[in-house]
Amino acid sequence: MSVQAEPLTPSEKNMTPSLCAEGSPRSGGEPTGLPLAGAMGEGWGEGESHATEVVLADTQQLKRVLEAALLTSSEPLPLAEMKKLSDVPLDNSQIEGLLEELARDWQERGVELSHVASGWRFRAKPEMQGYLDRLNPQKPPRYSRAVLETLAIIAYHQPVTRGDIEEIRGVAVSSQILKTLETRGWVEVVGTRDTPGKPELFATTKQLLDDLNLRALQELPPLEEIGVLLEQDTNAGA
Repeated sequence: MSVQAEPLTPSEKNMTPSLCAEGSPRSGGEPTGLPLAGAMGEGWGEGESHATEVVLADTQQLKRVLEAALLTSSEPLPLAEMKKLSDVPLDNSQIEGLLEELARDWQERGVELSHVASGWRFRAKPEMQGYLDRLNPQKPPRYSRAVLETLAIIAYHQPVTRGDIEEIRGVAVSSQILKTLETRGWVEVVGTRDTPGKPELFATTKQLLDDLNLRALQELPPLEEIGVLLEQDTNAGA
């Protein structure tokens, strides 16, 4: 037996929503999805703003961490080491951007953030050294002219052998001079020359560049300034 559906009354017809072509219900000819879309739009905007705030907060936190690490390190920190301080992977340019911000933050202070051969470090500005010396009045050892001349020859002509140095200076170079430079960490043996006797080849180290507050050999100052700069660094170290 079939059952025939009863026709709807006029009032029931008005209560039934119709479907638009996209399948969205309409009531009174106005789409009901618009307020929802507007709400979602507002929600997305708030989410983006919150994400930006989180990124900024994380950046400032990392900047503080970098500052603390550099201030408490006795040696320059390379980028590879500073990357370990971040909770998320960062490339060199991102870390360098934060370091440059830090350097600007400290511009008006007695300490500066410097980029040297081995990495980044904080150090007292040269004009502060005279005051700091009052805390430790002991005079550091001064290097002889022969030591500084030998160092300059190695720095500007490297790699060189002992014979090369003697030829340029016009006098014999004692073993003690080279030993002094090696002990200070400014010079090292980097190989031998392929000639009879296999003489050792000497070159400067990153330590020398760090002590001169330089990043590369191309930044070496004129010869007459090296001695002054090294004396300043020796005073600071003492």
